[in-house]
Amino acid sequence: MKIYGRNAVEEALRSGATVDRLIVKKGVADAHANRIVRAAKDAGVRVIFREGAAFDREVPRGANHQGFVAETTEFVYSDIDDILALAEERGEPPFVIILDGVEDPHNLGAVIRVAECAGVHGVIIPKHRSVSVNDTVVKVSSGASQYVRVAKATNINDAVKYLQERGVWVFAADMDGESLYSADITGAVAFVIGGEGKGVSRLTRSLCDGAVSIPMFGKVNSLNASVAAAVVVYEKVRRDRFV
Repeated sequence: MKIYGRNAVEEALRSGATVDRLIVKKGVADAHANRIVRAAKDAGVRVIFREGAAFDREVPRGANHQGFVAETTEFVYSDIDDILALAEERGEPPFVIILDGVEDPHNLGAVIRVAECAGVHGVIIPKHRSVSVNDTVVKVSSGASQYVRVAKATNINDAVKYLQERGVWVFAADMDGESLYSADITGAVAFVIGGEGKGVSRLTRSLCDGAVSIPMFGKVNSLNASVAAAVVVYEKVRRDRFV
């Protein structure tokens, strides 16, 4: 898998991810660039400098690579027990995001970034009919994918039930739910965020312990997946840490 962009590459090196080689565009030599190259060399990573056209062939057309591409081993997924174990290790009630059919890698990358910033213990995605963690996801996450545990579930509904059996309350983000700002979302909680244009599936919604809605006051009555995730996640952070 290729990781491109300065922040994503730097975080990959900092996290200890296995980087096979770092490709740097010749002529990039500012302080930040030099720090990344030095970190790669200190980690024993092979660093290759390439001229413009040769370098550009290493990344997708139009990608904001900022002169850096790192080749890494494939993304290693966790499982749900790994996510719960992390919560236990931190001495915190589980805090999980479940994505139901998100297909846009930009949304997944942004959700992972939100999860890392908010202290979420992990993100669960479906094994099928969903985007996986790819180069674009890693780039959009700005390196957060190196720190967030992402689990693939063969069946999202089974994942919901499993979390409930482990004492986690599961809420769907749904426009027909109780207002997010009055619902009890403290303690061990997982939020299910629906895919682009489809929302949470009817069966998954019926299995959840409840649903929460984000009040809307404009003419457009929905938010994209990553924005919705940010709103509900940070409302929980506010309740848990500041109220």
